[in-house]
Amino acid sequence: MDKERYEHELKHLHVELAKLEFWVRSTGARVVVLFEGRDAAGKGGTISAIQMGMNPRTVHTVALPAPSPRERSQWYFQRYTEQLPAAGEMVLFDRSWYNRAGVEPVMGFCTRDEHRRFLRECPKFEEMLIDDGIHLRKYYLSVSQEEQHQRFEARANNPTKRWKVSPVDLAAVDRFDEYTEAKETMFAATHTEKSPWFVVDSNDKRTARLNLISHLLSTLPYGGVELPTIEIPPVPKDRKSPRKKLSTPMIVDQKYRSERA
Repeated sequence: MDKERYEHELKHLHVELAKLEFWVRSTGARVVVLFEGRDAAGKGGTISAIQMGMNPRTVHTVALPAPSPRERSQWYFQRYTEQLPAAGEMVLFDRSWYNRAGVEPVMGFCTRDEHRRFLRECPKFEEMLIDDGIHLRKYYLSVSQEEQHQRFEARANNPTKRWKVSPVDLAAVDRFDEYTEAKETMFAATHTEKSPWFVVDSNDKRTARLNLISHLLSTLPYGGVELPTIEIPPVPKDRKSPRKKLSTPMIVDQKYRSERA
């Protein structure tokens, strides 16, 4: 998809996302959206596209680091439950508890028994969240092996994106089939009628973002919401306290001047 069409469609979707945010705040809804997929599948970019223009106090991202020794001794879901939304909040998980269904078993970060127990407990855990009134949506961004490899190379050659390439990412190149097997096992155990998975083809990042956002909006009952009108008061004609002139050393040297300046 070309950039011009993408930006045009995204602008329209951002208006709908603003309505969704207002609905979440005004009704006290709690929304959780999980973004899963292989490394370089486009999870971060999709989350950024959603958050753009939304209030971070209402909609925020959770991207947890590797668990600490203390966290590893806790109930597995414990550190994720601490991140769940309160009334009037929406949480976007950039990877979630499903680490135990993908990265951890493939990379040997958990035992086989821990993996099996997770697959058995996860549907029950998610059912409890949904029964408590949380709107839970699960998205898996699917990318081909060739496209993933191209994105890894692009990151490695871009100084501003090298931080995205980790040892786990590099290992993913040789373990593509193992990740595929883990994904299929995850779907078989955790794709339920109450908490289904939605798969998004992300070989074209722009198309994937638009498709995912459109689908997310279609699954939440925010329809009919109209954004309130905001009246901005006029600038006062007479200022009682005129601004004082700043000393020259306090002013930043304007090397980059705007065309409008």
